Amino acid sequence: MPAPDPPPRGEETRAALVAAALKLYGDNGYEATSTREIAASADVNAAMIAYHFGGKEGLRAACADFVAERLRGIFGDAPEAATPEAARAALAALLGAFIRRVVADEAARPLARFLLREISDPSAAFARIYETAFAPLHRRACRLWARASGGDPESVDTRLAVFAMIGQALYFRIARVAVLMRMGWADIGPAEAAQIEAMILSHLEAALDAARRRAA
Repeated sequence: MPAPDPPPRGEETRAALVAAALKLYGDNGYEATSTREIAASADVNAAMIAYHFGGKEGLRAACADFVAERLRGIFGDAPEAATPEAARAALAALLGAFIRRVVADEAARPLARFLLREISDPSAAFARIYETAFAPLHRRACRLWARASGGDPESVDTRLAVFAMIGQALYFRIARVAVLMRMGWADIGPAEAAQIEAMILSHLEAALDAARRRAA
């Protein structure tokens, strides 16, 4: 079988610039990152930023679109659940995917750092992520939570419960260094991720049981 054709050079350049900007914006902040630094990190001419993205802000928007696409890729396949049991299983699958692909996968570090900077100091880039990925995915998780617990998908309790569920897992990415030090781990590999997942899923089951009792 012949090898697939390589991507066009323009696509390679765009991808390299997005990857470089995602890391530098996440590490240093948008204002502190120059287009010259981004181009040097991507090993391309600085003029390519204007050519492909219209400038620094356009590149920031492209980073936001990349993050949104990755989030949809992690969470977007979760099906609507017909039964409480199926909803519980779907929520557990969502959390498991998040832990494996965001918490444990060190390749997700630039994505996470960029997203956290945008959340702490929102810009038009965060608005893109929110509208195209964060809000739709949160609503889907709320529907699953409501189906599993017997509640209202748009109630205050349900929305807060889903934020709390996500926050538990996200902490292990935000405070990764502290977790490694306190646990005496060299890294968060498959074995450590499995321990984290088991703990968080036990909390999920307890929270859903409590929510179902309140809704009864």
